[in-house]
Amino acid sequence: MVLSASLHGCFAAIGQGQPPSKRNTVHPTAVNRFRSSVFLPVSGNVYPLGYYSVTLEIGNPPKPFQLDIDTGSDLTWVQCDAPCTGCTLPRDRLYKPVKDKFLACKDPICAALHSSKEHQCRDPNDKCGFQLGYADHGSVRGVVVSDNFRLPHADRSHSDPLLAFGCGYHLQNPTLPTAGVLGLSKSKASISSQLRTLGITQNVVGHCLSGQGGGFLFLGADFVPKSGMTWTPMLQNSFDKHYSSGPAELLFSGKPTGVKGLNVIFDTGSTYTYLSSKFYHTVVNLIRKDLSGKQLQDVHNEALQICWKGTRPFKSVRDVRKYFSTFALSFTGASNIQLPLPPEAYLIVTERGNVCLGILNSAEAGLGTSNVIGDISLQDKLMIYDNEKQRIGWASADCTRKLSGL
Repeated sequence: MVLSASLHGCFAAIGQGQPPSKRNTVHPTAVNRFRSSVFLPVSGNVYPLGYYSVTLEIGNPPKPFQLDIDTGSDLTWVQCDAPCTGCTLPRDRLYKPVKDKFLACKDPICAALHSSKEHQCRDPNDKCGFQLGYADHGSVRGVVVSDNFRLPHADRSHSDPLLAFGCGYHLQNPTLPTAGVLGLSKSKASISSQLRTLGITQNVVGHCLSGQGGGFLFLGADFVPKSGMTWTPMLQNSFDKHYSSGPAELLFSGKPTGVKGLNVIFDTGSTYTYLSSKFYHTVVNLIRKDLSGKQLQDVHNEALQICWKGTRPFKSVRDVRKYFSTFALSFTGASNIQLPLPPEAYLIVTERGNVCLGILNSAEAGLGTSNVIGDISLQDKLMIYDNEKQRIGWASADCTRKLSGL
C-alpha cells in the first residue's frame, strides 16, 4: 500500500452508475468526558510483509477483519460481498452489507469524502459511493455503509459504536493482502474523527510500530506523554486531509545537505519513504559518497532498486550501522525540532542478506513531488497525531512493550 489519491461519487444503487468525472502519562482533566482510549495490538512488519495491520470486529454478530493501518486514507473500507468483483478473500470472509444500513448521499460523512464541487446528489437519498485509486495502480469502488464496530478500550471495557465505512465490491489490480484499510486521516470520515463526533474518544491517533514486527495503535488522548515528546505543528490546509508538517531541512551526519523547504506527509499506508526526484537524487549521492572506500558492493535483482552486499550476508540492519550515517529532518518553523532517521529508519536487510535503501523516488512511484514518511522511517517511535491541538509528535520507544497500566 502507498499513498492514496481518491475520487468519490454517489451511486444510485449498489453496483450501478459511475463516479462523477471528477510512556505514558494519562491526562485525566483532558479526557474526563470521554471513554478510555481504544487500544489495539498491531501485527506486521516493513520487510518482508510490507504493512502493519490491526484486527477489528464489525457487524452483528461481530466478524473479524484484518485492516491495513493507513494514516494517509480518509475512509475505512473492507472487501464486501455485494457481490464482489476482484476481491482477494474467500466469500465467507467478506463483509455482507445489510440493506437498511447504506449511507445516504446527503449524509455529512459522504460530503466529507468529496470536494464541494464534486458532491452533488441527484437524489439526496441515493447511496453514497466511493472510488479510491492507489499509486500502485490498484483501485477499489463501492458504497458507504454503517455498522457496529466492537472496540476494545484500555480500561478493558468495550464499545460498539455505529460507524460509517466503505463496502468495497469492485477491486482492480488488487495487491492488498488484508481485508481492507483502516482510514485514520484528518478527514471527518475517518474512524478517529467519527469517534470524536460521537463523544467516545478525543481525536488523537497514536501508533508504535516495532522494527522487530508488531506494535500497538491507540485512538484517544490517554497515552499522550506529558513529557519526552518532540512536537511540531500540523500544516493547515483545508483541502489536504493528510498529516503533514514543514518546512524542514534535511541533515546528514548533523550537517546541512542543501535540501530545504521540505513539507512531509506521515503515512502508515506507505511501506517506504518517498522523496521528490531532486531531493531523492541528493540523498542517493550523499549515501554513495559516504560509502566510498567501505566494504560494500552494489548488487541488483533485489527487492528494491538500490542495494549493496558485504563480504558476508548481513542478518539485520544492526550489522550495517557502521557503514551508514544518520539523516535528520530539522523542522525550521521551531527551534531544535528534529526527526532523526538512523540507518534502521531507511534501510532493510533482505532474505539474501543484502542491504537495500528504503527511500524511493516519488515521481517513479506515481506520487509526483510528494515527500512521504512511510513505515520504514516510523519504526521504533511513539508517533502521535493530535488533532485536538493540531500537532504531530514523536519519541523513541520500545514498541514491543505494552504501555503502563495495561
